Amino acid sequence: MTTLEPLPGVEIWRGGVNTWDCDEMGHMNVRHYLVRAMEGLVGLAAELGLPHAFSPYANATLLVKEHHVRFLREAHAGAPLHMLGGVIEIGDSEARLLQLLVHSSTGELAATFQTTVVHATPRDGQVFPWPGIARERAEALKVEVPEQARSRSIALAPFTPTASLPRADQLGLTRIGLGGLLPSDCDVFGRMRAEQFIGRVSDGIGAFIHPFRDIVVEHAEPRPARTGGAVLEYRIAYLAWPGAGDRVEIRSGLIGTDARTMRVAHWMLDPATGQAWGTSEAVAVTFDLDARKVVPVSDAARTALGKHEVEGLSL
Repeated sequence: MTTLEPLPGVEIWRGGVNTWDCDEMGHMNVRHYLVRAMEGLVGLAAELGLPHAFSPYANATLLVKEHHVRFLREAHAGAPLHMLGGVIEIGDSEARLLQLLVHSSTGELAATFQTTVVHATPRDGQVFPWPGIARERAEALKVEVPEQARSRSIALAPFTPTASLPRADQLGLTRIGLGGLLPSDCDVFGRMRAEQFIGRVSDGIGAFIHPFRDIVVEHAEPRPARTGGAVLEYRIAYLAWPGAGDRVEIRSGLIGTDARTMRVAHWMLDPATGQAWGTSEAVAVTFDLDARKVVPVSDAARTALGKHEVEGLSL
């Protein structure tokens, strides 16, 4: 293994990438990064003295409020991975946790997660204080956020959600997903599994983002022969947790661009009530599949893309 600067945290997960975890880009799809983050959260809960937090008979669990994710290096089929975890900060009933997904063969980071959780009752989600053992162990698990895991293009400050179905209609946001949750989409407490949000965005993003990528390619010099897309950074806020039988609708819009990236908002909404299940912001790039590098967004492309930006769009 290549020797790099030691990463903080204790090991909370180990495994690898399966062929069926990968998408048309040839690398592990974003939903499976979240699957591993949630598996790692089970391990980190155990390190905090809550080994049964995600079991059907749990007396307390951890509910995820937010994920901040940075995707740093591609993971291809067969790649061995492991995850380190620690506690960034802990309050009376909330904590911000660090999860680092590592390429086991090189020691390089594949992805990082800052995961905000609350300590809650398993079935009705009532938040209550951490037990003494969790607070005690959290002190021993304290870590500093390494540079590669810090937010780069997305602010992590507190915000007031603006997402709703009427607001989506008002802004003209594009519907990229619509469906219902099956029992297999939910955890042992009947809540939607976290990866369903980012996974359903991934399922529907193609038709929405392809015209924007075409604009980037049209104005690129030289023009790449084959292109795809990749996401670099994500902030996901989980506002409510749908269950089996609930319907979900994904609405998306372009926030803005810079010389390399496009910033996009995705809202997960309840078609029945119009309320938001969750909201997110993502930083995406157009990817040259042959050179395996980002296609720059030229000034001409930014001007053309500006016509598609949604004024006032945010989390």
